[in-house]
Amino acid sequence: MYFLRVTYTLITKRGRVKVVRALCKYNAQRTEELSFDEGDLLYVYDRDTDQNWWRAKCGDQKGLIPVAYVEEQTQEIELPLHDAARRGNVSFLREYLKQGISGTGLDAAGNTPLYWAARTGHLECARELLNLPNPVINAQNKMGDTPLHVAANHGHLEMINLLLEHNADTTLKNNDGFTAEKLSSDASIKNAIQLRERRYDSTYGYGDEDYNDDDDSD
Repeated sequence: MYFLRVTYTLITKRGRVKVVRALCKYNAQRTEELSFDEGDLLYVYDRDTDQNWWRAKCGDQKGLIPVAYVEEQTQEIELPLHDAARRGNVSFLREYLKQGISGTGLDAAGNTPLYWAARTGHLECARELLNLPNPVINAQNKMGDTPLHVAANHGHLEMINLLLEHNADTTLKNNDGFTAEKLSSDASIKNAIQLRERRYDSTYGYGDEDYNDDDDSD
């Protein structure tokens, strides 16, 4: 019976990297082996001199896993960082960044990994991506939406605050002409964005009279 199932692979300059999912619990028989629970995702980063074992990582733990319990049918994914950000798997996201995968690549819809972290509300993934040298926080996808737009639309207040701390542009409009504030029905999110705008305007000499929002009268 298989204990692990390969869920996808990633081709990098260093070779084939596998990610596998445990189908049931496995208890390490030796100190160099890796224990895991059913449903755990394991990042295979190296192959041992013994072809029957792979070196894998689960969370912060590393060790050997038995190749005999791995199903060989695999499916490629082209954008592992997007997948990790969408799932909230910060451990894999860090591993992919170490492998040299771009943190600002675009999917078919023009979304960055940060967009997916913002959409799903995964703060740890967003923090990792925002700490990159050029996080392109205001990148707009084909619909004109930024990470701030999608975080507002999905009601992720903590994500909004994090993006604002990193100078997300609150004035950008998507293709429908909406700012992030307009996409939110959450009063806390609206207040957070408005507060940031007031602080920005006070710095650059705008007054409260410039803030009268009568756009709803279109």
